[in-house]
Amino acid sequence: MPKRKKESKNEWLDWLKALLIAFGIAFIVRMFFFAPIVVDGPSMLPTLHNGDQLIVNKFTYHLHEPERFDVVVFHASSKKDFIKRVIGLPGEHVEVKDNVLYINGEEVKEPFLKSNEGKSQPFQIHTEDFTLENLPGGYQEIPADHVLVLGDNRGNSTDSRVIGVIPMDQIVGKTSLLYWPLDRMQMMGK
Repeated sequence: MPKRKKESKNEWLDWLKALLIAFGIAFIVRMFFFAPIVVDGPSMLPTLHNGDQLIVNKFTYHLHEPERFDVVVFHASSKKDFIKRVIGLPGEHVEVKDNVLYINGEEVKEPFLKSNEGKSQPFQIHTEDFTLENLPGGYQEIPADHVLVLGDNRGNSTDSRVIGVIPMDQIVGKTSLLYWPLDRMQMMGK
């Protein structure tokens, strides 16, 4: 075999190996560490908008438990994932009365619910009154390994008020980066 053909064949094999390694690494990162997700619907307005594209950190909850106000993605069904905000943690009692959140009887501020007084807004920050006992499951406190989640658009959100508390093993991960649209790009904190 001429030397030039052999070098060409080796070069193709090197490229093929590099591509296979790159695809393997991308697969591992996507499966176990980070995944993209697109917001579908208005339930997280004003924080997240329909069509926003996010990166979900799938690894962080292997190191620690979810914290209050984390924005998480979870399996709502075998075919659908939801994005909501963690409000209640295991062992807590949650209640909303007169649009005020109470955890174990103490008022908790929700700074992400910003009101634009006098302005027309496509979301509702008002939260109808509820207690944990009135939600599916009728719990007195959130069970171990579960969280209570709510959408930020309280008038248009299918959340724990409808589907009950969420088992932690159904949580895919925490949103870590809003990357599209570019003018709204930001690290997702609390």
